[in-house]
Amino acid sequence: MTQPQGAHLVGSINFDDAEKTMRTAAGLLGRHLKRIPDGEVGPRFHWILFQPDVIGQAEGLERIGDEPVLVRGLDARPVRIADGVDAASIVLPPLGYADAALESYAVFTRLRDEGAIPAGVRFQVSLPTPVGVVAAFFRGEDRPAIEPVYAVALLGELQRITAAIPHGDLAIQWDVATEFAVLESGGYEETFGGDYSGWFDDQWTELPSRVAALVNAVPTDVEVGVHLCYGDAGEKHFIEPTDAANLTRFANALLSSLDRPLTWVHLPVPIERDDAAYFAPLAELALTGDTELYLGLVHREDGAEGAARRIAAASGVVPAFGVATECGIGRAPDGTTEGILRTHAEVAAAWR
Repeated sequence: MTQPQGAHLVGSINFDDAEKTMRTAAGLLGRHLKRIPDGEVGPRFHWILFQPDVIGQAEGLERIGDEPVLVRGLDARPVRIADGVDAASIVLPPLGYADAALESYAVFTRLRDEGAIPAGVRFQVSLPTPVGVVAAFFRGEDRPAIEPVYAVALLGELQRITAAIPHGDLAIQWDVATEFAVLESGGYEETFGGDYSGWFDDQWTELPSRVAALVNAVPTDVEVGVHLCYGDAGEKHFIEPTDAANLTRFANALLSSLDRPLTWVHLPVPIERDDAAYFAPLAELALTGDTELYLGLVHREDGAEGAARRIAAASGVVPAFGVATECGIGRAPDGTTEGILRTHAEVAAAWR
């Protein structure tokens, strides 16, 4: 059986602040990590759920529903373009990602100066895609109208981050989740609305090309990766993938559209899938030697033993990969986070 090399932290981690997140992750995983995130602390704890509170402040946008729908203080009500407003005229406020990144980077550099974070480890910033936010919080014909507006705002956040953080210290991860709800024609219908007609003519062409454009927007001396995801609400996918075929298809379409190297790809592995059939499509994954592959086969519920079964199954198809959880662990039960981090180290060799 292959021993995976290295570990990847997808993004969210169930601690209250960035310092505890980074100090604990570095202490438990050390040289297993090439990059370390801030844990998506504060309002980012539930991925993009804080975005309606931010963009809903823009002139020309309004919330749907009279009463807030609160999730730990965040109002999850969707957003609409107000009647008679041209979407192109809407100017969104700062989205919060750059502010959070710069604040956490200051903590990162202080911990590195103290020796708590090893030299050479990069600071990882996770960002959503415009499709992810727009599909989640807008409806119908508002989606294609507001997507380019949100994309401009999000790329502005990226530009602020890359202007302020030294490129040799930085890694950007694009989180690609809602796209798979669109492609799988299921999963988010009740929550996010399942009718995407009028938005995409060819989903399998347009969605990977949109993510490729985001990757290409990252300066070439900044590392960049993609996290392909089937969601994580209550530690469950919005739909269980039959196998890794659509993940492979999406990754290959993305790779074929890139103008720069892709540093890593992360793919989820459901907890019950330790069979060869799930991993078989990965034989067609068109990664070059420059791109690291991480498989999200670490699960809280069965620890190192379960991860070992999934590693054995994957090893017959992809001989070189690192380990991760299938999504972030920001919503894992309290008290389980350190155990999950230790499992990464138990099943993977440190980077040499």
